[in-house]
Amino acid sequence: MKFPSLLFVFWALTTHLIAQDQDHYPPSAMPDRIMLNLTETPAQSMAVTWRTAVYVNRGVVQFGKVDPSPDLLKSVRVVEAAKTPYLSDQSGANYFSAIIPGLDPETLYAYRVGDSTTHWSEWAHFRTAAKTEAPLAFIYFGDAQNDIKSMWSRTIRGAYQELPKANFLLHAGDLVNRRNRDHEWGEWYYAGSWIYRMMPSVATPGNHEYGRNEEGVYSLSKHWKPTFTLPENGPKELSETAYYIDYQGTRIISFDGPAFYRSERDSALQVQWLREVLEENQQKWTVLTMHYPIYSTKHGRDNEELRHALQQMLEEYKVDIVLTGHDHTYGRGTNLPLGKGKRSTIDGPIYVVSVSGPKMYDLGLNDWMQRGASNTQLYQLIHIDGDILRFEAYTIDNKLYDAFELKKKKDGRNLFFDLAPDDVPERLELPPRYKDRFTEEELSDYQSRFEAYKERKQK
Repeated sequence: MKFPSLLFVFWALTTHLIAQDQDHYPPSAMPDRIMLNLTETPAQSMAVTWRTAVYVNRGVVQFGKVDPSPDLLKSVRVVEAAKTPYLSDQSGANYFSAIIPGLDPETLYAYRVGDSTTHWSEWAHFRTAAKTEAPLAFIYFGDAQNDIKSMWSRTIRGAYQELPKANFLLHAGDLVNRRNRDHEWGEWYYAGSWIYRMMPSVATPGNHEYGRNEEGVYSLSKHWKPTFTLPENGPKELSETAYYIDYQGTRIISFDGPAFYRSERDSALQVQWLREVLEENQQKWTVLTMHYPIYSTKHGRDNEELRHALQQMLEEYKVDIVLTGHDHTYGRGTNLPLGKGKRSTIDGPIYVVSVSGPKMYDLGLNDWMQRGASNTQLYQLIHIDGDILRFEAYTIDNKLYDAFELKKKKDGRNLFFDLAPDDVPERLELPPRYKDRFTEEELSDYQSRFEAYKERKQK
């Protein structure tokens, strides 16, 4: 058995005592921050990560098929977890990570994590994917980022109420505001709580998961890799941030948006990798997630370099939908306006920008948008069944705000059906703080864009 160095334990305990009045989420002997993640083989394996205090030196997962009886321990298997000591701004902890192997497809499993003797989590359940094409559903969140415990918790819990049997959760970056602040990660876990233990997460990093380290290098949050156990089938330099998962006939791809802008080398490396992933893709549906939008919803923003690098490729390889965040508003559309009709054949992806937390920006009302929302927290439910993809956006009072369907044709192109509810007006008012701080000229500019947007939609 390996023990942490005495220096590490002393540092961790001292830091914890000094920061005790601030650390509302301290590690202990009991496992916490338990997180399921999809693996590269979701029909045969599942990844699980958790945290303990520094004096817990061993981590194991017990797992077995779910049975109606309580006699789980008679047939469980055990897998050892890898340990990662971690020093946060609050305290020291050990993170444990394991991939549960050798699972049967479409099977419900029970599992718990612990130190192998005394301290265990509760038993929780997860279901493996089917090995071939099958219906699936998942929940997509834009930026959580701010006031996570107090305001974002109602988003994820409302989404769970609406779709309690989702296959997984998808987080489109900016999960927290300050990337290495342990308190914010504690709030993020508090908000999702046991949902994370039963629904696997797919996560892509946002710009708030990146920042300058002590050497001035623009780098990923120190929390990212201890927190998640994500596929490592992307570029080695972007391990667990650029990756893909094939799930029941759908390829889900995470593209690391901040790394794209970090350097020309990272940009070229990732774009080439994405092309290869799309070229050899044999799945019926393709979902791309990244933090930065191809088409922005916030006034004055335009990710031109990203669009130039990716848009033609996404159209060439018939990517179906691109799920993003960053702009703290809601927008849904294509590269060209579809007009008033409810049905059209489209060649390119549907682009979506959304926000799930309380931080709000002003809405750009740009030409590409077919439906938008300002000052509104939302979550999205995506259902895929055979040749149909159905997208639904809900406000956090669980009311349908936007919807569409894609019907896949034999040539790979999609028929688009706009199903946005006619009796729900678009929420296009400026957030109050913008009304208060905008000059008369800025307010007049917004009103002009608002009128032009309404006029376009009536044509």
